[in-house]
Amino acid sequence: MADRLVGGQTREEDAALDRSLRPRKLADFVGQEKVKENLRIAMEAAVQRGEPLDHVLFYGPPGMGKTTLASVIAAEMGVNIKVTSGPAIERAGDMAAIVTGLSAHDLLFIDEVHRLGRVVEEVLYPAMEDFFLSWVMGKGLGARSINLKVPPFTLVGATTRFAAVAAPLRSRFGIVYRLDFYDQKAIQELLRRSAAILGVEAQPEGVEEMARRSRGTPRIANRLLKRVRDYAQVAADGVITGEVAKKALGLLEIDDLGLDQVDHQVLSAIVEKFDGGPVGLETIAACINEEADTIMDVYEPYLMQLGFLSRTPRGRVATRLAYNHLGLPYPDRSGPPGLQKSLWQEQQA
Repeated sequence: MADRLVGGQTREEDAALDRSLRPRKLADFVGQEKVKENLRIAMEAAVQRGEPLDHVLFYGPPGMGKTTLASVIAAEMGVNIKVTSGPAIERAGDMAAIVTGLSAHDLLFIDEVHRLGRVVEEVLYPAMEDFFLSWVMGKGLGARSINLKVPPFTLVGATTRFAAVAAPLRSRFGIVYRLDFYDQKAIQELLRRSAAILGVEAQPEGVEEMARRSRGTPRIANRLLKRVRDYAQVAADGVITGEVAKKALGLLEIDDLGLDQVDHQVLSAIVEKFDGGPVGLETIAACINEEADTIMDVYEPYLMQLGFLSRTPRGRVATRLAYNHLGLPYPDRSGPPGLQKSLWQEQQA
């Protein structure tokens, strides 16, 4: 799952690439225009008042730039940033140590904030609201409550599962933004910027070809650029043309819509083995030798976004668009009116 070239999750190779391509200023951040404008106003107002920025929560699909925006906020406001993640903070004492180590107006970025433990979250509540820590030391009659003042800071949380963030924690974020998928124009602008930083000559047709297969995700776009750059360097004098991009991405088995081999396996299993569905998730997983949770969380969202797949009470159903993409005729589902209506209702569910 983490090794998919067109997956939004972070891969090992992304770290160095992200550092080199990550913008330092809000003006250099491509896309998410409404979010940027609102952030700019909030940051300017906080600076004018001499206060820390309100706590910020970014949510949305992986690879949209949540971590990058946190770094941009810190750079724009001239403060230090401390980066950690929800799974890395196991005990309340770990969180207390992190918060007490911050300086005034510093930014604490917590990735996967929905994975914080309940005890850890409870340490954060008074720190976020009133900038003090409160916990109990000792047990029984010897127990005593300790309150410790901490410098005012800004917590920036990032999550791909907004609903999984505990309601008390969610309510303490003053600024909440969803980062949406990028349109083709924004992805092309991002690719041109990245190619210039990497010193790669990319012609408009090559940029367009890569953007079309990037699933509207900046992280995937930069990853594809790196792979196409390698192919161009070896086989095409280092210039990324439309034809070079097509050949490079074809070798990587990424089609015109950004679907990879596993995406095609999921669709083919439903269409060819089960007549387009409905078919259960566990059955699909068994057919392609993949975990059911992985299919539901990683593969299905993009297929559903394209309109290739629909979830019904009886299982997954491949749509006419999926058949068209696979180059297969859509089956004649004619039958009794009641049956036709039932199938239509399932596909609309």
